[in-house]
Amino acid sequence: MKYKRIILKLSGEVLAGSSKHGINFDRALEIAKEVKECVELGYEIGIVVGGGNFWRGRSNEYMDRATSDYIGMMATVMNALALGDAFKQVGVPVRVQSGIEMRQVSEFYIKDRAIRHLTKGRVVIFGCGTGSPFFSTDTASSLRAAEVNADVLIKATKVDGIYDKDPKKYADAIKYDEISYIDVLNKKLNIMDSTAISLCMEENIPILVFDINKKGNLLKVLTGEKAATLVK
Repeated sequence: MKYKRIILKLSGEVLAGSSKHGINFDRALEIAKEVKECVELGYEIGIVVGGGNFWRGRSNEYMDRATSDYIGMMATVMNALALGDAFKQVGVPVRVQSGIEMRQVSEFYIKDRAIRHLTKGRVVIFGCGTGSPFFSTDTASSLRAAEVNADVLIKATKVDGIYDKDPKKYADAIKYDEISYIDVLNKKLNIMDSTAISLCMEENIPILVFDINKKGNLLKVLTGEKAATLVK
């Protein structure tokens, strides 16, 4: 097992499915079943979820940035709770942890507690990003990966890896099977924000970028099939 402890970064749009807004619970169940398959093989999986299916604060130029980011954090908690319920429906032990204390709905994030859950085979879903404004959920995923000593950070996207340009717009786009952190930053490939990439580079955490919309792709990526781009 090349990677045992994994942080999976899911965007809010993934949970929206074809509706593109809100939560499509059928899609949440599909994701939970794919993760379950990996957990049953012994993988330890933590998930950082975004909130773009409810709120995109950076597009609002009139609102105070910190306030807008806090609203976005609330959106991630809604997604985390829905995804957590999906895991319960498919019989996977799960814990939702939040970067902002919300006793009635989630555990407060504590690093050692999260690690203990992972070692016991529980999926841990991290809401509220880093718990601070001005940081994206991409950065939160790299931070959580560093804190829990994850072996890899996996970024779920709508394409099967990293390309030199948008493959949905350009037929001649070239896919990278492997690429360095520095090249991702220098080429401004925008798979994650620069803070997230830089933290992974500093902590030597490899990043796998794959297409979450193809059934069974997560397990393929973990078992070494070339269904992703590796950033290292």
